[in-house]
Amino acid sequence: MIMDQAVYRDGRRQPCGDLSDELEALRVSTDRSGFLWIGLKDPTDAEFDLVNDELKLHPLAVEDAVKGNQRAKVELYDNTIFVVLKTIRYVEETSDIETGEVMLFVGDRFVVTVRRGDANPLANVRRKLEANPKQLEHGEVAVLHAVMDSIVDNYLAVDGELQVDLDEIEEEVFSGTRDVDSGSIYRLKREVLEFRRAAVPLAGPLSLLHDGSRSPISDKEMRLLLRDVADHLLKVIDHVESYDRLLTDVLNAHLAQISVQQNSDMRKISAWVAIAAVPTMLAGIEGMNFQHMPELPQVWGYPAMLALMAVSCLVLYRAFRRSKWL
Repeated sequence: MIMDQAVYRDGRRQPCGDLSDELEALRVSTDRSGFLWIGLKDPTDAEFDLVNDELKLHPLAVEDAVKGNQRAKVELYDNTIFVVLKTIRYVEETSDIETGEVMLFVGDRFVVTVRRGDANPLANVRRKLEANPKQLEHGEVAVLHAVMDSIVDNYLAVDGELQVDLDEIEEEVFSGTRDVDSGSIYRLKREVLEFRRAAVPLAGPLSLLHDGSRSPISDKEMRLLLRDVADHLLKVIDHVESYDRLLTDVLNAHLAQISVQQNSDMRKISAWVAIAAVPTMLAGIEGMNFQHMPELPQVWGYPAMLALMAVSCLVLYRAFRRSKWL
């Protein structure tokens, strides 16, 4: 497990001692901006229990955090906001999308972030916040906004990569070449589906956080910032859904092209078989051991037969060319 914990007072980082003692001191302090931030990376059950014993988190939220593999959501437990976010990472070498999770417990004077997987590291988010004390003065909600903003910004970056891959496949399919593999189209469609599963379920829960009539967040500025994050998320969702529909159309167009090409190939094969059938038939007849062959006494018998074969083949060839079978 990787753990980073610190106390923030007046937007400044300070060393963190015993968790329960620090939390008690923050709650009795008159400084309402002070809070405790604990960051965990792939904790085991036992390691997570150490934090839970000090902060007394809600059992249902703890169960989701321990099990992992949750749907993106926002849950309210007493005075604690529990948020599950799906993280994604675009692998340039294989054009694959890897997914992970970030879970946040945002409570009275504390934030716990639990990251599973390698996508979307939070160390940069913490450093960026620590470089902006004014933002940190908004308290634990500032961490919630910063983490969600980072994850959705990463969605936008992956969105751009998928757009490039989609444009390349679309160009290959309609360029008329035979180098396109149906499997590559299907794999990209699977990656888009993985992206969609991460982004789409977050839209509803995120609206809960910035909707003033329902939001558990009293800070109006933070609600406005979260609304901006929601706008970015909706943009991503619109793109992902359009990619899914377009890939379906591209795949159907590619399969139709394959069917048309196969029919064209079969026509060409049939035409050449028909052309070859005439000389084959004549050669078969002439090759039989008849006792009386009418052209045997004739000097031009066999040359005439060869000429007949050639003319027959030429007539058939021109006929198939006019009908565009060849």
